[in-house]
Amino acid sequence: MNEQTLTLTVNGQNHEIVAAPRLLLSDALRDLCQLTGTHVGCEHGVCGACTVLVDEQPSRACLTFAVQMEGHAVRTIESVGEPARLSVLQQALHECHGLQCGFCTPGIVMSFEAYLRDHPDPSEAEVRAVLSGHLCRCTGYQNIVDAILLAARRLREARAA
Repeated sequence: MNEQTLTLTVNGQNHEIVAAPRLLLSDALRDLCQLTGTHVGCEHGVCGACTVLVDEQPSRACLTFAVQMEGHAVRTIESVGEPARLSVLQQALHECHGLQCGFCTPGIVMSFEAYLRDHPDPSEAEVRAVLSGHLCRCTGYQNIVDAILLAARRLREARAA
């Protein structure tokens, strides 16, 4: 079926792939780019597990075709923090016990990487509104909310210093 060669820019690196027009970005990232941190849950855009940043804006990778991404910058969870040094948000999630199985965590982190950049002092209600686009079956969400508010405070303090 009319496969085409395209270049995906993911986490600052170019990945030349051959893809059918219907290949989803989530599948391209996981199967062709070997970036498995983007999780696929519902495949309907409801659960938020597949959230990545496209041109620094949250996007559901399970609803986006890979061919649409040529000329755009995609960021995945692999671009956030490092194994030996977590990002401020990842560290806060760890400290506040804001994750259990971790399946939803990459999507939540990516959404809030963008949100906290643009909204450095969110209220609890604002955090909950953004978080409502993510389904977590393990936690009661309160620890996630606490972690995001902690990360926001730490990011503000770092900017002020």
